[in-house]
Amino acid sequence: MSADQTTLAFDWSCRVFADNGCGFPSPGLHSFLFMPMFTVGGYDFNKPMLLAIVTTLVVVGFFWAAFGKAKVIPGKLQMVGEAGYDFVRRGIVYETLGKREGDKYVPLMVSLFFFVWILNLWSIIPVAQFPVTSIIAFPAGLALVVYLTWLTVTFRKHGFVGGLKNITGYDKSLGWVLPLVMLIEFFSNIFVRPFTHAVRLFGNMFAGHLLLVMFTVASWYLMGGWLAPTGVVSFVMTCLMIMFELFVQAVQAYVFVLLACTYVQGALAEHH
Repeated sequence: MSADQTTLAFDWSCRVFADNGCGFPSPGLHSFLFMPMFTVGGYDFNKPMLLAIVTTLVVVGFFWAAFGKAKVIPGKLQMVGEAGYDFVRRGIVYETLGKREGDKYVPLMVSLFFFVWILNLWSIIPVAQFPVTSIIAFPAGLALVVYLTWLTVTFRKHGFVGGLKNITGYDKSLGWVLPLVMLIEFFSNIFVRPFTHAVRLFGNMFAGHLLLVMFTVASWYLMGGWLAPTGVVSFVMTCLMIMFELFVQAVQAYVFVLLACTYVQGALAEHH
């Protein structure tokens, strides 16, 4: 399929017993291709990019509105903001890093959590109906932020030599297996860790979106002739999938930030 084809588009005249002879318009990689919506300064902006920008504005705007004029007796918006902020601060950051070390990383982790969550949430929002994190570039970019933070904290905490020991898992008590362990740890920390951090989020949202599109298209396709009841079943499955995706979206944001905190914790750990 050519890159200029509109994503998610399919022939609405395709029905199970339609006379036009078209088969089931199954979703695939073309469901993740988007035409540019507009161009600014020579840069094309497509739907995922626009949703990412809107997400940034939503997250910044919400917390600005919630805490811009914070009161001792909070209003409804401030209460919601405080609940979300405390959930990440106490439930993830403090639990992983402790209060003393964790306080300085709370703003980053809160920002990451809500940014990832809203990027995921677009999947079930009418009109948008697309999880931005199902495009690998976005999870990769966020994982890179965490990766660079981890490297910075590691070398700032331990110095150059100590940082290398931390990254390679240096422990002289390992004896003759130490070189092998160091090689494995170095490869794991430098290459595998950021890759799996990004792919875990991407893979879950990619698969979830593909399933949602499949059941949604199937609901329409089967609503014809005597197979209409199967279309109703497919529609019910679509609704159930939406509910399940709501859960997965929040869990993936939680896991992404939890892993980020775990990496920082490892960077702060004293080398023995």
